[in-house]
Amino acid sequence: METLLGIRCNDFVMLASDMSCGESIFVVKQDEKKIFQLSDKIAMGIVGEHGDTVQFAEYISKNIQLYKMKNGYPLSPRAAANFTTKNLADSLRSSSPYQVNMLIGGYDKVEGAQLFYVDYLASFAEVPFSVHGYGGMVTLGLMDRYYKKDMSEEECYEVMKKCVREIHKRLILNLPNFQVEVINKDGVKSLPAITVQNVGTN
Repeated sequence: METLLGIRCNDFVMLASDMSCGESIFVVKQDEKKIFQLSDKIAMGIVGEHGDTVQFAEYISKNIQLYKMKNGYPLSPRAAANFTTKNLADSLRSSSPYQVNMLIGGYDKVEGAQLFYVDYLASFAEVPFSVHGYGGMVTLGLMDRYYKKDMSEEECYEVMKKCVREIHKRLILNLPNFQVEVINKDGVKSLPAITVQNVGTN
């Protein structure tokens, strides 16, 4: 019952994730960070079983950092996504597979901005935009309608706000706050969270 959004444009990738953490029928917190920085120019949004998300994200992040230390250069976004998918596929064949879904965004100086979809069954695809969670039922159509690969960061942020507004309006779930991160040639940066107070009504 979480939502993870991602949009890739020519010069950047924007990821947004709800910040709610629930247990059974209770909301435990509403300021949970679900987007993790894997390297200077790669970030991963991850949702699923809470313990699995944190453990798996930290495992991938530390191994990507170790690779850079050992080899003297970082993994590309595509290589990081493939490494993540391989580890997820291996866990499927174990007695305790990870129950996580991810969007991995990054910027490569050769291939530019990239966005990868990975689900808990280790399905993998490069996509222009994507969603995990129930929010996809009401936001994929909006993304398809408003997506342009040459959007600016401001325009993309407005599309994200439209998606969050629709989630607030159409879903019975309580997902008031959304963390937003942008990955471009300068690295990973945070944008103001999209909340019930600032999302607007139009």
